[in-house]
Amino acid sequence: MVSFRVDIDDLAAHQFRVTLTISQPPAEQRVSLPAWIPGSYLVREFARHLSGLQARQGGRDIVPEQLDKASWLLRCKGRAALVLSYRVYAFDTSVRAAFLDARRGFFNGTSLFLRVHGREASRQSVMFGALPKAWRVATAMRVCSAAGRGRPSYEAADYDELVDHPFELGEFWRGEFTARGVAHEFVVAGALPSFDGARLLADTQRLCEAQIDFWHGAPGRSRRSESKPPFDRYVFLLNTVGEGGGGLEHRASTALIASRSDLPRVGPDEQGDAYVRLLGLISHEYFHTWNVKRMRPDAFASIDFECENYTELLWFFEGFTSYYDDLFVLRAGLIDVPRYLKFVAAHLSQLLGTPGREVQSVAQASFDAWVKFYRADENTPNATVSYYTKGALIALALDLRLRGAAEPGGQGAAKPSTLDELMRALWARSAGGPISEADIVAELSKLGGNAHARALLEWVHGKAELPLPQLLERAGVAWQRDKPTLAQRLGLRVSESALTGVQIKQVLAGGAALAAGMCAGDEILACNGWRVRRLDEALLTTSAEHPDRLHWLVARDQRLLELKLQVPPASASGPSVSLSLADKASPRAAGLRRAWLGG
Repeated sequence: MVSFRVDIDDLAAHQFRVTLTISQPPAEQRVSLPAWIPGSYLVREFARHLSGLQARQGGRDIVPEQLDKASWLLRCKGRAALVLSYRVYAFDTSVRAAFLDARRGFFNGTSLFLRVHGREASRQSVMFGALPKAWRVATAMRVCSAAGRGRPSYEAADYDELVDHPFELGEFWRGEFTARGVAHEFVVAGALPSFDGARLLADTQRLCEAQIDFWHGAPGRSRRSESKPPFDRYVFLLNTVGEGGGGLEHRASTALIASRSDLPRVGPDEQGDAYVRLLGLISHEYFHTWNVKRMRPDAFASIDFECENYTELLWFFEGFTSYYDDLFVLRAGLIDVPRYLKFVAAHLSQLLGTPGREVQSVAQASFDAWVKFYRADENTPNATVSYYTKGALIALALDLRLRGAAEPGGQGAAKPSTLDELMRALWARSAGGPISEADIVAELSKLGGNAHARALLEWVHGKAELPLPQLLERAGVAWQRDKPTLAQRLGLRVSESALTGVQIKQVLAGGAALAAGMCAGDEILACNGWRVRRLDEALLTTSAEHPDRLHWLVARDQRLLELKLQVPPASASGPSVSLSLADKASPRAAGLRRAWLGG
């Protein structure tokens, strides 16, 4: 048995104290802390926050021998229990690490729990010492017994399960609902008094039931191989902050972060885009319960916590999940079709505004996630493509092809199918376990023929534009390029403020700004001799004789520079796209659209 006790060492200093007890240790016991957390593909070096490691066995001190940046060796004598104690600094407000202050505590096991080498398959237990008055504990980990003063202890079957259950501590709002016979719990920390918890529960329940029905069959119809989802209980852990957003999936829970203003409020019935995006995040992380936590890349069949675990399949596990997240918000009846198309258009606009789509494939982007996606800088849009965004659009294109929206003349499906059927076929093929690219191609070929498989491989490993304008048109959806903004015409991404003016964040490849010598970090002070505090004000400074000439004054590294450029014609189409229901869709297109998006 491997046992952990978590105490609050110092709230003001954001320090947890962890006591690890190893029964019957070997003569040489190695322990280590993970370097990364599954679902977030970056080596984060959690051991940098561990300090004060001490060890005792049978009443005597043992000096830990540090082997590398995150592992230690303990030389034991006899079979008496080995007890280790250490502190963990916790002041990371993200969903990936650990946090502790006077109001709240949170942690993932990868930040707190040392891996006991050779005992990874043993049962692992967790208990808590004294917590501040009124603090509670929320987690999906199984409760195994009640410790002193009614505090429960928790148990995991092995180390992988131990670190796949985050913990929320503090005074939080808690609500419950049942989805298709399975208990679900929703915990919200830091919410404003106007928060409408009942609405959040009702909307989340609809999302969960829609996804359970997707994977396992709806009530009243023949259910598929499993009558219930692959967990007995599910917990949503949402921390609300002034500004922020994100999530991290786990096997029976998810850790979420959102702005307080994103939550539904008591009274108003309308759904703002911020709340709809929160529902999309909830949908995304819940879908991961099947697609990445169970059915997962073959490279993740066995997780190595000490180094990078490479795969080229994040376009499928993250990208296809990104396709389904908003689609399930629509299927659950929480938004209408025009609003859904607005979110699809945002994905399209993001991809078309990224020059890196012509440089890197989504398969390469998946493999490079460890050094590129999670380490974005001013050159990121020029050098890489998001496997989330393009992966979602590949899923959309494949879904439309399978539904029969591909080009006529033998390129469409021999027998119409759907992406839904492909996902469920892969779930059955994998039995909820690892899959490879070859598995995806094989199931796709069975469903719709080799032409679809060849198209998918071209989209995933190539850099050409996706045929979405044609596919959407054949599905009764009108595609329109919007008039570009000045920033888009110049190839700039900027931040604007009435106080600080215009700051250049990124200069896009192939744009007029790059040709003129503009750099990320430049501060735009004036244009054509006039002070500007918004980029669009530059057009107001041009003359009738030369409406396209801009003479910039910028500050760079405490120096003033003059840069000149000519604005590309306003008639040039920009990367932003609008989608709408086509007014004159053919009966076939209208029928396809109804099958895809509903009535």
